[in-house]
Amino acid sequence: MLLRLVQAHTIVKFQGDGPLAAVCPRGLRNYQGTQAGFTIRLNGAQSSMLNGKRILVVMPAYNAAKTLEQTYKEVPREFVDEVILVDDGSRDETADVAARLGLTTFVHKQNLGYGRNQKTCYREALRRGADIVIMLHPDYQYSPNLIVSLAAMIAYGEYDVALGSRILGVGALKGGMPLYKYIANRFLTLFENLLLKYKISEYHTGYRAFSRTVLDALPLEANSDDFVFDNQMLAQIIYFGYRMGEVSCPTRYFAEASSISFWRSVTYGFGVLATSLQFRLQKWGLADFRIFSTEGHKLLPDYYVMVKE
Repeated sequence: MLLRLVQAHTIVKFQGDGPLAAVCPRGLRNYQGTQAGFTIRLNGAQSSMLNGKRILVVMPAYNAAKTLEQTYKEVPREFVDEVILVDDGSRDETADVAARLGLTTFVHKQNLGYGRNQKTCYREALRRGADIVIMLHPDYQYSPNLIVSLAAMIAYGEYDVALGSRILGVGALKGGMPLYKYIANRFLTLFENLLLKYKISEYHTGYRAFSRTVLDALPLEANSDDFVFDNQMLAQIIYFGYRMGEVSCPTRYFAEASSISFWRSVTYGFGVLATSLQFRLQKWGLADFRIFSTEGHKLLPDYYVMVKE
């Protein structure tokens, strides 16, 4: 069933961590709420084609106007119930493109960081009743055609987390991954597998799927708002004993695809090493870190309210 989007919009404003505006097609939702917060329910037909699970795709975006439409066109909408985009203070027309395409769109009024972007993504996905949440970068670096494969690994109870690995197979270098990034990827993954006593092909993919149970339980607010958030999250998943699987994902590096600079990569690499050491010290009982604490902060349930435009 096709849903006709209307041009009316609503606005969401953040309180506390900074302002955020949301552009959402009003015609698709019923609103319920109190002064403390609100809930949103998506109306209309839902696919729920995979074992009755509600599947949401989230896109943490920054300056993705040139690649967003191509990425979104390949999302298998017959399986995906809703697509959410969070624009982290882009300097281009990312939010405008997203609104035109009919995505549920949130905009950080200032750049809050890749990690904070993901926290907003997951919070909003959980608000909308997601059973499975898939993070897909809107820069077209990862193939949306694998969404169903990732979701199915969770929908039928085999795994709690699924990753799209660029290392499985022979695609990373052929797909344009810079040699220094490939070498760093392999070294850091080896280091992490040794210290975390786990075995996956890479910890640095941005293509991930999570069950609702995982997102509800992990102390994600204790994690960094920067790029190392990705790595801290996987370390938490392993620490708390969730099941994690992988599928092979083709690599796409091209001019419009987002990529952090060399020095930001170096900072990320040191953050990865630190996270692995913290994991091992916590396992040995020699230290106590917030990111591995069962009392750590879960995703904040309400720190913004909705008002009409």
